[in-house]
Amino acid sequence: MSDEQCGSVRSLQDLGPIARRLTERRAQAQAEERARREAVARVQAERHLFAQAVGPVTPLAPRNPARQQPSLPAPIPVQQQRDEQRALQESMSDEFDVSTLLDTDDTLSFRRPGVGPDVTRKLRAGHWSIQRQLDLHGLRTDEAREALGAFLRDARRTGLRCVRVVHGKGLGSPGRTPVLKTRVQRWLVQKNEVLAFVQARPAEGGAGALVVLLRPGLR
Repeated sequence: MSDEQCGSVRSLQDLGPIARRLTERRAQAQAEERARREAVARVQAERHLFAQAVGPVTPLAPRNPARQQPSLPAPIPVQQQRDEQRALQESMSDEFDVSTLLDTDDTLSFRRPGVGPDVTRKLRAGHWSIQRQLDLHGLRTDEAREALGAFLRDARRTGLRCVRVVHGKGLGSPGRTPVLKTRVQRWLVQKNEVLAFVQARPAEGGAGALVVLLRPGLR
């Protein structure tokens, strides 16, 4: 056998293992493809298992579906505020005549019926310490009335007994007439929580302020 023939035989012998490896790879690829297809089939079968078990299903028409309401802001009690403001205005009238209820000796004072004159004397002398003050300077009439009403309610609720209300002497009013001073007196007389009031001492505001004694609070 010639060298050329011997080389051809060796080449064919070398191709045998290569062919076997190619065959094994094709078989492995085919096996992997079958496994992938079987896995896909199992997933699809599991997805449709319930439908296959119960058969055809007709969906029910929705009845009164629940509708989620959007969250709304807290309501503003407008009517309640109006009612309170109206009640406040009605309870402190500008037309109320207090001339017969005020003592106008050396200094102005008021005491509710049943309250002895010693109360106003003690109030004027500073027997009760002033616990809080309301300054009405610069307020319009309606603003001052509302501020005074709120101040008295809060003072009564917190158990205060003696407060001072500064209304000014009215020197800046038209005609230098103390309009707010007169109205504050009228309003205080109409409030049941007010037992008495006196004109403040000079060091406490004099003719521009009143010292007010309140009924015992609700604490």
